[in-house]
Amino acid sequence: MSKREAVVAALGVAQTLAWASTYYLPAILAAPMARDLGVSVPTVFAAFSLSLVVAAFLGPHSGRAIDRWGGRPVLMATNVVFSAGLALLGSSQSVGMLFLAWAVLGIGMGSGLYEAAFAALVRLYGSAARKPITGITLLAGFASTVGWPLTAWLETNSGWREACYVWAGLHLLLGLPLNWSLPRAAALAESAAAPVAAQSAGVPLRSVVLLSFVFAATWFVSTAMAAHLPRLLQASGATSTAAVAVGALIGPAQVAARVLEFRFLSGVHPLLSARVAAAMHPVGAGVLALFGAPAAPVFGVLHGAGNGILTIAKGTLPLVLFGSLGYGHIQGVLMVPARLAQAFAPWLFGLALDSWGAGSLMLSAGIGMAAFAALLVLPTAAREPVQAGGRFKTPENAAPSPPKR
Repeated sequence: MSKREAVVAALGVAQTLAWASTYYLPAILAAPMARDLGVSVPTVFAAFSLSLVVAAFLGPHSGRAIDRWGGRPVLMATNVVFSAGLALLGSSQSVGMLFLAWAVLGIGMGSGLYEAAFAALVRLYGSAARKPITGITLLAGFASTVGWPLTAWLETNSGWREACYVWAGLHLLLGLPLNWSLPRAAALAESAAAPVAAQSAGVPLRSVVLLSFVFAATWFVSTAMAAHLPRLLQASGATSTAAVAVGALIGPAQVAARVLEFRFLSGVHPLLSARVAAAMHPVGAGVLALFGAPAAPVFGVLHGAGNGILTIAKGTLPLVLFGSLGYGHIQGVLMVPARLAQAFAPWLFGLALDSWGAGSLMLSAGIGMAAFAALLVLPTAAREPVQAGGRFKTPENAAPSPPKR
């Protein structure tokens, strides 16, 4: 195993732990938490939404810290924050403590999930970070596959509080050493930090707005489907058993699409693969609307595959469009609307599903088509990457263009 492969493996496992113990936790523990604390399940999810809001506004600051000092110290700190938040969650005895615990976890999520990991890789490898970014999404794509059964087993055998304590311990015993093993990035001196800040400030506003909208729209759809897919498919005529089976196809479809990206599409501009991926959910929705429940597996596979590639695009598109200097801060800014959309998606799409039933799929399809349209008009001329030998280079690594006359 090469040094770079070892970095990808360590960061991929650390990301699997981070996602399994935070983002995927409420799906299993929300109901027992609600019963024990004497609140409704939506209240628990409201606390979870708070964590996403906290993460949204912290993202640009943690990204700037990674730009300055590298990912290693920031990611190591998030393991401590995650552990503290999970321990506090397991000790919660009131609604106030529940919301406080999720707010602490939101600090960790804003500094320790994919965006921070992508920024850490870009800080280490610059424009060559595309394949490592894909590599960690391949590993962390199994976070729900690992996390949900383990959390359910811990809750059944020991209780939800003990499950939180076990995850807290894993962050200190596993996650912290993994992130500690990452290479140190040379810290930027004060004199070198100014050009990075200037690079961030000079990003074309139109590109930032369009890409922010794309990320917000696609994360809204992804989170809405994660929360409501079985009920949506049943409203479309599928049985509960069939709906669960289709849901089980999404994870493998995501991973398969990421393998395709890793093995065969690394020489293709990520804007092209992102356009194809953004169209997959609307196409799947159209197939489901036309053919009904028998087409549900097709919808599940298309949605999952598109979501898998779009996760990678969230890391690679800012890299090839804006370059590696100031990447962490730019990435954090781009993801603020996406985190907010993610926070409110389960509630808003749930209202649509209650009102329109299967027709609510047209809402998610319309949002997906809007993201596709935004990708079509996304300008690249200001900082367009240069292709050389099938690989895309960001402007700071490309040969200078001749002056215009």
